[in-house]
Amino acid sequence: MVVLAGCTDNEPEHKVVPHEYKWGIYSLDLATEEVELVYGSPDQISKLSLNNTGDTFAFAQQFDGDTNAHEEICTIRVDGSHFQRLTSNGFLDTYPAWSPDGSRLAYLSFPEQDLDIYIMQSDGTDIIKLYDSGSHDADIHWVGDSIAFTAFSRIWIINDDGTRPTQVTEPPRAGQWGNANLPFGDYDPRISPDGKKIVFERLEADDSPHGNYNIFLINVDGSGEVRLTDSGYSQGFANWSRSGDMMVYIVAGISNEGKYDIYQMNSDGTNNRNITPDYFPDAFLCNTPVFSSDDQKVFFVGEWWE
Repeated sequence: MVVLAGCTDNEPEHKVVPHEYKWGIYSLDLATEEVELVYGSPDQISKLSLNNTGDTFAFAQQFDGDTNAHEEICTIRVDGSHFQRLTSNGFLDTYPAWSPDGSRLAYLSFPEQDLDIYIMQSDGTDIIKLYDSGSHDADIHWVGDSIAFTAFSRIWIINDDGTRPTQVTEPPRAGQWGNANLPFGDYDPRISPDGKKIVFERLEADDSPHGNYNIFLINVDGSGEVRLTDSGYSQGFANWSRSGDMMVYIVAGISNEGKYDIYQMNSDGTNNRNITPDYFPDAFLCNTPVFSSDDQKVFFVGEWWE
């Protein structure tokens, strides 16, 4: 939805971000910078994921409360139709990741003593526990027959039948707590569309309470680690374009200044830039961007900070 406010032939087009509730799923056209509201909610939305056909989102949303225990898995079409709530219980369900064929969802759930990886059908049926490392498992992504995840502040990969968990990264000071809100280590892995590489963020310093991160790339076998950014911003949640040539991610903060802007770069780290339109108000925060199936748009979760 683009609102034209008092435009004449001699006046420039005035774009406005649609605002229905505090939270929403939005679409940003990369060529025109036009933004549309796909779905709005007064309750927190997070962890947006788009299936491979590009027609359905999965995400987490809070219901009947504002704690982690109120967070459930939902799906909705990219046109805002066919909303479905898939889980309903008294514990945390979050971070959905689509199977390659869109028939299943992996997600994180906390019914027991720690956060573990579960799988269900895309309609919410046939829930099974896939894997429990013995500690909190987090940050999952599914490509081909492999699921990448975070455990013990390191990146791991596992077969989608729950076999052969394999550690991929070994960051300096992994698991050590400092002044940031997470321990030093690696988080939020995303496997490339061809299944060969993983992009992730690494907490390298704790000058900011939100952490000073950089984005890295590594082969799925743990070789060839390279650094893509060297800014130390509070940044992450990188997602690949469908072509594999680009990435989008969020810069949440620079030093102690909050941002929540969308950045884009080539998959080798070049041409790194802020693509957040200038007309986005400061009170509008962007989270978890993902490319559309044709790489012409970026979908993201928007929060109005009021």
